Amino acid sequence: MDFAFDARTEELRGRLLAFMDEYVYPAEAVAHEQRARLASPWETVPVVEELKAEARRQGLWNLFLPDSEYGAGLTNLQYAPLAEITGRSPQLAPTVTNCAAPDTGNMEVLTQFGDEQQRKQWLEPLLAGEIRSAFAMTEPDVASSDATNITTHIRRDGDEYVVTGRKWYISGAMHPDCKIFIVMGKTDPDGADIRRQQSMVLVPRDTPGVRIERAMQVFGYEDHYHGGHAEVIFDEARVPVSNLVGEEGGGFAIAQARLGPGRIHHCMRLIGMAERAIELMCRRAVSRNAFGKALAQQGVVHNWIADARVTVEQLRLLVLKTAWLMDTVGNRGAHTEIQAIKIATPRAVVGILDRAIQLHGAGGVSQDFPLAELYAGARTLMIADGPDEVHQRSLARRELKQYL
Repeated sequence: MDFAFDARTEELRGRLLAFMDEYVYPAEAVAHEQRARLASPWETVPVVEELKAEARRQGLWNLFLPDSEYGAGLTNLQYAPLAEITGRSPQLAPTVTNCAAPDTGNMEVLTQFGDEQQRKQWLEPLLAGEIRSAFAMTEPDVASSDATNITTHIRRDGDEYVVTGRKWYISGAMHPDCKIFIVMGKTDPDGADIRRQQSMVLVPRDTPGVRIERAMQVFGYEDHYHGGHAEVIFDEARVPVSNLVGEEGGGFAIAQARLGPGRIHHCMRLIGMAERAIELMCRRAVSRNAFGKALAQQGVVHNWIADARVTVEQLRLLVLKTAWLMDTVGNRGAHTEIQAIKIATPRAVVGILDRAIQLHGAGGVSQDFPLAELYAGARTLMIADGPDEVHQRSLARRELKQYL
């Protein structure tokens, strides 16, 4: 395993770091000010569109997609340090480089499983940043950590599928540019194989029977930049049979294929969040005095900063190893490592952010620093894409299997 950055990665890192310094960090405060003046909180603030245009001009666009026909053609190992950089400003940087969830995962699904017409109609405008999308899987009435519990019904009626069900925390669905849902539901609810009961269909947002019920908050945040998280009702929404993604009964497998890259992308960005937290901790520690000396001279602060640095270096190596395995032996071969980073990274980064908040005192929980919002995002990732306990269960069973 050689984790030295190759020439292309180094070149992209240099350009992306410069882009963050010159455009993204200064835009954070501007975006907040502009949002306060919008007629609707879900509209895109002008500075985001300006940054998107600049990112495209600089070639910092669709970096996440390994398929060179549609994206940058980077390996996971090449993309990892770039995603880490964007994670330092998770509200802006992933969005303006067209590397934000859930669009990234949806573009991967359409690339791998969509037919020519579906790619033409939906993938191309997503790649161009002209529309947004949502992935409708999680439901409020069942434990969605077990995807076989999904109750949304997708019934075939002649040349149409009829979709009925209720979803929530559907990321991106509040955004006015969200034009398409990838909906997971059961086409064969009584099938013998519980992992072949589900399918996925494309449901345009303007389909009769699709209703956005409300915006869901996350620790009080509405996550406007990513298009919010909505509760969505599908009340006998009809779509053509041609809107099926892949094959009937393939929904569970498509979900697993989608979530693997998504999990490592989240972990890459989390490391960037932790790096920003360490930077803010150090700046705060040398600028504030308490009880006659600088915070930077307090022993407990030394411990927090040192522990944070050690933790980040450990996490980065595990993420890079996972990326390398995904590139060399595939997602299935890296299954254990994907689960390991999904368990370890959010948990550890939440701890780092918690210490950074503590060091900032009242400022840490305020809107004047990004720490509280970063904390909310990191803590959510202990649940999203499969809660920690599900990954622990699966990983432990795999470890035990060799002894049974």
